[in-house]
Amino acid sequence: MNTLNRLGLVTLVLGASLSPWAAMAAGGVALAKTAAASTVEKINGSALKKITLSQRAAERLDIKTGQVAVNSSGIMTAPYGALLYDRNGKTWAYTNPEPLVYVRHAVVVESIKGGVAFLKEGPPAGTVVVVVGASELHGIESGVGH
Repeated sequence: MNTLNRLGLVTLVLGASLSPWAAMAAGGVALAKTAAASTVEKINGSALKKITLSQRAAERLDIKTGQVAVNSSGIMTAPYGALLYDRNGKTWAYTNPEPLVYVRHAVVVESIKGGVAFLKEGPPAGTVVVVVGASELHGIESGVGH
């Protein structure tokens, strides 16, 4: 390969590898757009928001769920791991009303015994709640890291 051909090849390779940076320097977006890992939407008539994760984001967060139930005494229960406390000390649980969708729901805890929270108030029996990944969902909802 002669010197002129080598110079052309080097220019071609450098030009291709530097073009994203040149586009960014010019104010353009050089990176390919990818689907958002999550979206957060305000729920009309509420201060709450709906979080929708991509399948990949849910896998990376390793979201695990459980259910709100009613025990033999008629008391509503939830897995202790579903409880999340905000900075004001209010207690919440993230519900999972449909695949990849999460909504924070206020709960009032009567007591906790072992891995079970006995609730005075909360989502109805049968509601799916997040037991692993709630803190990460709260971070997404509140915009931590953005």
